[in-house]
Amino acid sequence: MAEQSAAVQDSGEVAIVTGGSRGIGYGVAEALMARGHRVCITGRNEDALKEAVERLGAGRAMYVAGKAHDDEHRRVAIERVMDAYGRVDHLVNNAGTNPVFGPIAELDLGVARKVFETNVVSALGFAQATYAAWQRENGGTIVNIASIAGMSASPFIGAYGMSKAAMINLTQQLAHEFAPTVRVNALAPAVVKTKFAAALYEGREQEALARYPMQRLGMPEDIGGAVAFLTSPDSAWITGQTLVVDGGLSLNAGVE
Repeated sequence: MAEQSAAVQDSGEVAIVTGGSRGIGYGVAEALMARGHRVCITGRNEDALKEAVERLGAGRAMYVAGKAHDDEHRRVAIERVMDAYGRVDHLVNNAGTNPVFGPIAELDLGVARKVFETNVVSALGFAQATYAAWQRENGGTIVNIASIAGMSASPFIGAYGMSKAAMINLTQQLAHEFAPTVRVNALAPAVVKTKFAAALYEGREQEALARYPMQRLGMPEDIGGAVAFLTSPDSAWITGQTLVVDGGLSLNAGVE
């Protein structure tokens, strides 16, 4: 990817992708760099971020390590990107957590707060900071990575589902407030083959994918392609929307 990215013409645009060292976030970073953007990825693990930047191509990629829900991390991330590149055209809020599996009747409220801090409040914080630093005056896009779990009941991952439902509404609120200079949309993926989602398919992948009309689970590049569209001029009249990227899984709703 480093050799490929070096040959791509620089678009002059800059993107921040939170949770970008692996999985969906890394797939998004690859897609945006393939379009000529410079990219900053964030995440908790500095070693993983370093390795990801090396793969992406250090000439047009950088990283800032830290926890998405930490106010100081968000401030430093925006500051470093502005110092390095002078602009932040696109923000992709991908950082997320799902530390608990079970019914919400037994959910520890401290865990619920952690899920919302990481999945929702951090996304709002990054959006506020990016808007203030660049987008208010210069325009841009924001894409929030939600989930189909936020669109209906999601048994045993209820806290995660609730947080993603909140993220979908956050997308609408931001789109309304930030228009017309900034477009804000969300993606609602089904299961994507990543370490984060492994518990949902490992050891029973054939059973899991049988529910999908496309007969496969998602891949990070599927989400990367959708983000590339929503951050491009091709989607210039789209804002406040949640695009379902699920291999047709939702077509089976209500079908026995």
